[in-house]
Amino acid sequence: MTEDHQGGDPLGRLHDAIEQAGQAVLTVEETARHLDVSRDSVEAWLSELEAAGRVHGRDVSQDPAVWYPAEWGAYADRERLVVFPDRRQVVADHPRQFTRAQLSQFARLADANRREGYVYEISEADVWATPYDDVDDLLATVRDVLPSPEPDLEEWIRDQWQRAHQFTLRTHEDGYTVLAAASAELMGNVAEQKLDEDHLRAPISDTEGWVAEEATAEVKRILYEAGYPVQDERDLESGADLALSLKPELRDYQHDWVSRFMEAKSGVLVGPPGSGKTVAALGILARVGGETLVLVPSRELARQWRDEVLTHTTLDESQVGEYHGGTKEVRPVTVATYQTAGMDRHRHLFDDREWGLIVYDEVQHVPSDVYRRSTDLQTRHRLGLSATPIREDDLEEEIYTLIGPPIGTDWNALFDEGFVAEPRVEIRYVGWEGATDHRDQYVASEGHERRQLAATNPAKVPEIERILGEHPTEKALVFVDYVDQGRHLAAELDAPFVSGETPHHERERLFQAFRDGSVETLVVSRVGDEGIDLPDASLAVVASGLGGSRRQGTQRAGRTMRPAGRALMYVVATRGTSEEEFARRRMSHLAGKGVQVREHTVDRPDDGDSDEEDGSADDGGISTIDEDEGN
Repeated sequence: MTEDHQGGDPLGRLHDAIEQAGQAVLTVEETARHLDVSRDSVEAWLSELEAAGRVHGRDVSQDPAVWYPAEWGAYADRERLVVFPDRRQVVADHPRQFTRAQLSQFARLADANRREGYVYEISEADVWATPYDDVDDLLATVRDVLPSPEPDLEEWIRDQWQRAHQFTLRTHEDGYTVLAAASAELMGNVAEQKLDEDHLRAPISDTEGWVAEEATAEVKRILYEAGYPVQDERDLESGADLALSLKPELRDYQHDWVSRFMEAKSGVLVGPPGSGKTVAALGILARVGGETLVLVPSRELARQWRDEVLTHTTLDESQVGEYHGGTKEVRPVTVATYQTAGMDRHRHLFDDREWGLIVYDEVQHVPSDVYRRSTDLQTRHRLGLSATPIREDDLEEEIYTLIGPPIGTDWNALFDEGFVAEPRVEIRYVGWEGATDHRDQYVASEGHERRQLAATNPAKVPEIERILGEHPTEKALVFVDYVDQGRHLAAELDAPFVSGETPHHERERLFQAFRDGSVETLVVSRVGDEGIDLPDASLAVVASGLGGSRRQGTQRAGRTMRPAGRALMYVVATRGTSEEEFARRRMSHLAGKGVQVREHTVDRPDDGDSDEEDGSADDGGISTIDEDEGN
């Protein structure tokens, strides 16, 4: 030991220096100054202590390394929760899995950063959706998980829980639907003020009203928006019994999803792609044991669902049918497209059947006019599925009023447990190298044309080729929003292109070729954004579409999020254009889920200066000319 520390424990001396400095970590220079010893001697005994595992050193940006006692590292890794009752937020640092599960009972994960912790928010809708029949049981969970009593927060939670139990829909003994209020004041001052004769046919008593059967969904939506979610306890027909069992064993979190759904009889499973929402839905189907209608956005998904039902349950082909533009079979389990089920000439086939369960896949579409019609179909159980129940028109709440409350585990829990591969996302900014004419057109244009020129920048092609070359063994999906760009990229990459113009049978042939490995790279338009099962994709490259929604960015990343292997996503944006801001904004949703998002500027010679930012105030995104032709 050096002369400076003869007769004293060096770790004790470090504690002395920390106490004198009044801070938790010190540099070598600061330690030497507070102990009035030489820098060389401090460096020597800190090195000895580090070798013995008694202190740790950390580099801090461009500053000198800082040092602290090793036992503090263990303290830093301990679970800590800080409550901000006025903002109704809980910040959790290193939360245990059990703590996350408790928080998810009454709060939602709003932001996550592996270094800074997790931010949970408690909204009215979160309390309304809690799976508790008694508010005291809910508050017992709150008290168990929070570090100290929060009486004001508890009072607010109690109030919100009570608001969620003021109105009930039930079935009258004569068969019609009744809206019941907890008091005459609520019926008169809330229900009768918010609802008109198209919703309430006539009063039954001071606290009850006769509801028009076709208006039940609208009644629930209106009262929800007024701050009074309705408990739906109608005696709906459950349909003919359907005996089946599920073949695969559910994971623990899937069992939790199924149990929570069966308690509520309705809900939306929210989890990242690859987390097994479809298998959990089949577990619910087995528990319900009734005839089931599955609604999907496209024929490809209909065929995929039919195959999943036959693979994972004991049902046979005579019991599972498809109903859309290509096939029309109504069976005990029927998979139909939203468009076909909403057409007047087909509607009676679905109205006349007594469904025990209706499953709404990609449920984020339900608030739109075409899809909303399906919510009037009668069933005892409604189940929605979505990785991304978000909408740019702020109609997310309608998803939960029309279908049911959100049910799910935070994404980080599934990443941590290894059930889903956590994607690594990198945004690469490219200039206009070799695209002078294209850049000049961009500068002279405005609005949609300007955004399209930035999206189809030819300089993106060599960068995409470079990315694919960096990952030669990965099966890759390259996403585009424009048909001409897709064709050009496909030709340059010598890869097939799938768009809304591709016939259904050809799409399925190419998707299957990608699955079996005979096609390693596939250029796809928006038809690849939702639901298509391409489980071996480990690399996603977004060439255009950055003006699209937050949901679209998550869905494209989700094409790589499977239980095994790596998950890589590259977003290629034109530097100095509105794509820069679009890229950051659209990837922020993934960052909020705890996904690491990196940014990198590609420096190329003769790139030119950055062009002016697109000044358009339109944040609705790039409207695409690529549309699926529907059914």
